[in-house]
Amino acid sequence: MIKPMRLQKGDTVAIVSLSSGLAGEETIVWRTYQGITRLQNVFGLNVKVMPNALKGIAYIRAHPEQRAADLNDALRDNEVKAIISCIGGDDAIRIAPYVDFKAIRKHPKIFIGYSDTTSVHMMFYKMGVVSFYGPALLTDFAENIEMDAYTIDYLKKCLFHTDPINKIMPALYTRTNDLEWKEDNKNMPRAIRNQRGYEVVCGEGIKRGHLIGGNLETFASLISTDLFPDAQQFKNAILFLETSEDMPTPQTFADDLMCLLNKGVFKHLNGIIVGKPFNDFYYTEYKAELLKIIEKSENKHISILFNLSFGHCEPKHSLPYGVMAEINCSEKSFEIIENSVLDS
Repeated sequence: MIKPMRLQKGDTVAIVSLSSGLAGEETIVWRTYQGITRLQNVFGLNVKVMPNALKGIAYIRAHPEQRAADLNDALRDNEVKAIISCIGGDDAIRIAPYVDFKAIRKHPKIFIGYSDTTSVHMMFYKMGVVSFYGPALLTDFAENIEMDAYTIDYLKKCLFHTDPINKIMPALYTRTNDLEWKEDNKNMPRAIRNQRGYEVVCGEGIKRGHLIGGNLETFASLISTDLFPDAQQFKNAILFLETSEDMPTPQTFADDLMCLLNKGVFKHLNGIIVGKPFNDFYYTEYKAELLKIIEKSENKHISILFNLSFGHCEPKHSLPYGVMAEINCSEKSFEIIENSVLDS
């Protein structure tokens, strides 16, 4: 895997809407600019808004080729050092025919986002370039009042520093999702509740492997496409999975896992990490369904760590694709044992 160059203060980052065009909607754009301000003030970055990023939901949905054009142009732009997804959605896969895949490899840059952006991460993975399953502009960067320190800390470790990332500690709290994205609420902090720690669902000892995965619903939907990794890519890997704000039922959760089982994914893995379910909904049920699926696999004693803070939760840490990580079942810990960016 090719690692991108690290970010430094004064660098320029581009924002793109590769799935939903929510960032450009009149009632939401205040939040978009709040996220941009955080990139400037918290991280010392300059921000380039790509030409189609703020054209709104209807335009973005109708023009996947223009979404892809923004990505292609940001990759080729020597001024741009990183590309940040505004938000997820449900059809990022539609940009695939228009993406310049060779540009991804020729101009390896930091790309970060989560949820439906999983499809775009698989484009980077296909081209052998490390990307980052992490914060999006409209969610974490634009958090009410201020960004969460936990999110900032792991962004800096992943994107700005060339040292090994080391242990990813459990977040001390998680935010509730009951406050609407209304400008009247921008100075109202979302409520927090205490976070459970990590939980070992299966396995023992220490297991290492390269990171691969994403949002479960999106990842499973890619199985019939050229973007889904072949079996070799899962060999000795640590698979990371998390579920969206749609809160799939336990049966849907199980069906998606079964798709991965039938594809032969689980038999190759060294471990699995699972993100905190949205609002803790179906927490116990998801664990039970996961164990049922693993029992049907050829890898019944795989190490599984549950309830990590990535994906559809705030605060969150970031996960670099293809980078080596470690699950320690005895200590209930997770560690990224190498760096994810290079010095320029």
